[in-house]
Amino acid sequence: MGDMVASTRSPTRRRAERVGDFLTDWTNRLPPRVRRWAPRELVGFAMLGGFTFGVDLTLLWLLRRSTPLPVPAAVTTAYVGAVALNYVLNRTVNFRSHAPVAGEASRYTLVALTDYLLTLGVTTGLSAAGANLAAARILAAAFVAFFNYAAARWWIFRNPGG
Repeated sequence: MGDMVASTRSPTRRRAERVGDFLTDWTNRLPPRVRRWAPRELVGFAMLGGFTFGVDLTLLWLLRRSTPLPVPAAVTTAYVGAVALNYVLNRTVNFRSHAPVAGEASRYTLVALTDYLLTLGVTTGLSAAGANLAAARILAAAFVAFFNYAAARWWIFRNPGG
């Protein structure tokens, strides 16, 4: 039966799941007590979040160096690109969701808007107070990271049957 389910998935879906396994299979070798505090989904979420955060910072740096955009516009542009990439990667690679996209995307959009306002406010505020822009952005990311995981795990990509 499992082979039948696997064969009905697209090659892209199977590839994404293999990438997820590659990123997180090592957590199965952790002691049970550690695995309880660092489940696969958390580890995958953190790894993908770190990657897309790097994309965000790279875009922000490029925008500030090559365009006359003010900080809020540059942060917004970089954030939108990174958050869209993060949704796709978490849906396919980490949480392996097969739920309809519309409901998840709606929930993800609400969380992303909340995160955006927090990110923009903290980054702009710290930058205006004299903090280095990259440092301000890193602090803003740390501020919303725990909220993001909780929302993704228990609300956005929830498994109603599991």
